[in-house]
Amino acid sequence: MRFVLALCLALLPSLSLAVQPDEILPDARQESRAREISAELRCLVCQNQSIDDSDAGLARDLRLLVRERIKAGDNDTQVRDYLVQRYGDFILLKPPFKSETLLLWLTPFGVLLAGGAALFAMSRRRRRESAVEASLSDTDEARLKALLEREGR
Repeated sequence: MRFVLALCLALLPSLSLAVQPDEILPDARQESRAREISAELRCLVCQNQSIDDSDAGLARDLRLLVRERIKAGDNDTQVRDYLVQRYGDFILLKPPFKSETLLLWLTPFGVLLAGGAALFAMSRRRRRESAVEASLSDTDEARLKALLEREGR
């Protein structure tokens, strides 16, 4: 029982949202739309949270802006387009795949490819070095035997 209570207390902060009571729209449908849009928008201060989850002042301003646009009659796409026009694709938590964001989408694959190539090169170098160390010339082998015999091995 204590474990369940501790788990609930640990998860409680993640369940709370930063939306303040004075931001909530009176129309439940509009508020639901605002929450859906806000969950897809990046807080420009926190950068790893949606504006719906962030306590930053700018996130609050953006939440209010989303609600203003919804009250003005904009549909979801118009609200997102308005914010992208003002802040760029960076404001979207999931930016679209297009020529301007190509580097953003391909960088993780490039890093993995470069890392794999580096690991491959290191393993080949180690194999080559161990092969060189393992093969002694006849004169080196004779010198090694002579040294080992002197030491009594």
